[in-house]
Amino acid sequence: MALHVHLLVCVFGMGSWVAINGLWVELPLLVTELPEGWYLPSYLTVVIQLANVGPLLVTVLHRFRPGCLSEVPIIFAILGVGTISCILFAFLWNMTSWVMGGRHSIAFIILTFFLALVDCTSSVTFLPFMSRLPTYYLTTFFVGEGFSGLLPALVALIQGSGISTCVNVTADATLSPGTTRETRITQGPGGPSPSFRLESRYLPARFSPLVFFLLLSFMMLCCLVAFLLLQRQPGGRHGSIEDLLQSQITLHSIRPREEVDLGSPGPGDSSKGGEPLEQKAALLRPAQLAFIYTVVAFVNALTNGVLPSVQTYSCLPYGPVAYHLAATLSSVASPLACFLSIFLPTRSLLTLGALTLLGTGFGAYNMAMAVLSPCPLLQGHWGGEVLIVLSWVLFTAFLSYIKVMLGVILRDRSHSALVWCGAAVQLGSLVGALLMFPLVNVLRLFATADYCSLDCTT
Repeated sequence: MALHVHLLVCVFGMGSWVAINGLWVELPLLVTELPEGWYLPSYLTVVIQLANVGPLLVTVLHRFRPGCLSEVPIIFAILGVGTISCILFAFLWNMTSWVMGGRHSIAFIILTFFLALVDCTSSVTFLPFMSRLPTYYLTTFFVGEGFSGLLPALVALIQGSGISTCVNVTADATLSPGTTRETRITQGPGGPSPSFRLESRYLPARFSPLVFFLLLSFMMLCCLVAFLLLQRQPGGRHGSIEDLLQSQITLHSIRPREEVDLGSPGPGDSSKGGEPLEQKAALLRPAQLAFIYTVVAFVNALTNGVLPSVQTYSCLPYGPVAYHLAATLSSVASPLACFLSIFLPTRSLLTLGALTLLGTGFGAYNMAMAVLSPCPLLQGHWGGEVLIVLSWVLFTAFLSYIKVMLGVILRDRSHSALVWCGAAVQLGSLVGALLMFPLVNVLRLFATADYCSLDCTT
């Protein structure tokens, strides 16, 4: 296994969702500047789902015109579009236009669509491209995909995006009703004690969104360069993509085809009968394939659509520290879980199903705390903070591990299986987002409150 190829694959995988993840972590700063305010996440959700036209087109062409599309030019095109869009974001993100009687961030919304088109289409192009490399590089790819959420989150933390503090505010009789101003309590002994209350205030960022989006552009550019270098590897056992593809074709052509079962657990490299695990995956039964694609869609619905929509509701009642720890540590848990799959792999569908139920249980706890917001269990107690952070970390870790192992199983089956795996990823994400959008933004089933003024004792 060439170390430099692993590094290139990791950087290549990072570009899959780094742009959209970067937009989400920058939202606390953007909503204070753009006219849409806190309605901006709703716009982002709709725009991102509209961008599923990209993977839909690729999947339809793959189904009805197999062989007419090659991943290489598509990947090159979408990475180029993503890099250019991020650069334009840096200079146009706060540009507004007068539309339908008000100011709107038209440039922001249009560029968001192109970034979402890049990231959504990567699900049905990056994975099939990885079928040209040996299986162990696919795990590295998922590690890089995990970094696509971690790196923007770390940059946002350094920037101070969304960091808040509690300040004293008091009503001013000269201001309109409901308006407050900040004040210092400087009354002397015997003087009137002014009434005040605590409210959250976002701290100034250490650098502007311009710098953040330029850093995001650099990440996308690194992904593009890594992809180009993967195309130009020198000849060798594991270096040349063309040689790897040819060797895989030759290997599969001389293997005897024998029906095997993936139900028995075990991380070994061969089955009980001595057959390679790759051959076992190639002979999955229809029921097993249906189970795998269902789990892929379900897991991505939870991780990309359902739970992210309620993370603020489940975490913010415990305070800004708990929220930022949950967001950051869960971003760290994803690549670590992918990395762990190298040393503790399992292809048992029974085991993966059990892990799916366990991860879903942690997700159910997160959802329950969001439903109970603004007064969830153990609110105001350190135990509640520990539980919510731990639950988010384990939820992300278990489901990230499952994504990797199911991707490895499908990669060993065929190139087409990875295309449909990408389609299942996008379908699950779409269903999850469309399910949560009306619940959060229309029916408003989840309630939030200012942590600094929150009182759950009554």
